[in-house]
Amino acid sequence: MELELGPKVAQAAFEGEGGSYHSWLSAEFPILRQAKLGGGKLVLNPLGLALPPYADSSKIGYVIQGKGRFGIVLANASEEKVVEIGKGDSIPLPLGTITWWFNDDETDQLIIVFLGDTSKAHIPGDFTYFFLAGDNSIFKGFSTDFVSRAFDLDEEEANKIVKSQPGVLIINLKEGKKDMPQPCKAHREEIIFNIETALPDVDIKNGGREIGLFRGKFPFLGEVNFSAKHVRLNGNAMCAPEYSSDSAVQVIYIVKGSGSVQVVGIEGERVLDTMVKAGDLFVVPSFFVVSKIAGDEGMECFSIITTTEPVFSYLAGKTSVWKALSPKVLQVSLNLIPRAVEVFTSKMSENAIFIPAPRS
Repeated sequence: MELELGPKVAQAAFEGEGGSYHSWLSAEFPILRQAKLGGGKLVLNPLGLALPPYADSSKIGYVIQGKGRFGIVLANASEEKVVEIGKGDSIPLPLGTITWWFNDDETDQLIIVFLGDTSKAHIPGDFTYFFLAGDNSIFKGFSTDFVSRAFDLDEEEANKIVKSQPGVLIINLKEGKKDMPQPCKAHREEIIFNIETALPDVDIKNGGREIGLFRGKFPFLGEVNFSAKHVRLNGNAMCAPEYSSDSAVQVIYIVKGSGSVQVVGIEGERVLDTMVKAGDLFVVPSFFVVSKIAGDEGMECFSIITTTEPVFSYLAGKTSVWKALSPKVLQVSLNLIPRAVEVFTSKMSENAIFIPAPRS
């Protein structure tokens, strides 16, 4: 089975004074098209504003650097919600949602990575955006007569609506932020989940920590119909080999640090064996087994999973599926003597899913 799973970095799709947008294109990363997943990254310079679009894909935005605010208008909503955002925020963005993003800081960049489901997209594997404003807006496609009649404007007023904003995708608010809408704390509590302040689901001394995002814990995540998780490995620690036992696919983004990754698939074939670093993205197909070992400085990952309540099984550690099998089955399956089976299972009992670096 030919699969190109090697990690890729996003390519610049737009660059301007206000910032840039980068994407992982399915044409260059075919596994995204096969898995019907997508990825993009928004970089906003100080006082940069991403003009409002809607998209053909459900996504989660994850803030990896900086702070700012964003506005969201959900389908059939009569008003926008404006929320303050910062590092570690996870933001579900349902299909067809209108959003804008603003870096209200005057010194640092705001960087957000987007991972999502492209099963309903025009191009599976790619996000397509439809902008409400700017030189590539949907208004530009309509004649002045249509715009005039739709909004009850005369020709001059209609031309202003269509042509007054020459910017594309991202602009810079040179006049500053004083007139931008103020964020609402109540809205933040409804639609934001912050990784940095959340209690971990798994926390292993010298090993790592994991936080799962699923509908039961974060109800608004149900709007995008998938789940997510954040993993932080300590230096040289290992994440035990795992697979999704409910057919989910994972797309994993390396937020920080570096390390090595192996993925094993059908008939025991190792389909990926490589080093990964911050900015890389890779896909783990359904039922394939993935394991990661962090480099000296550790490694941080954010991923989405294509089920709402994911179930993972592990091949090592205290919760290993091997430990559920009877000793005799292990003995005959692995062709081991009873003593070797005892050593095998007892060693697993010493570790959880995150295995600290070996003692020197």
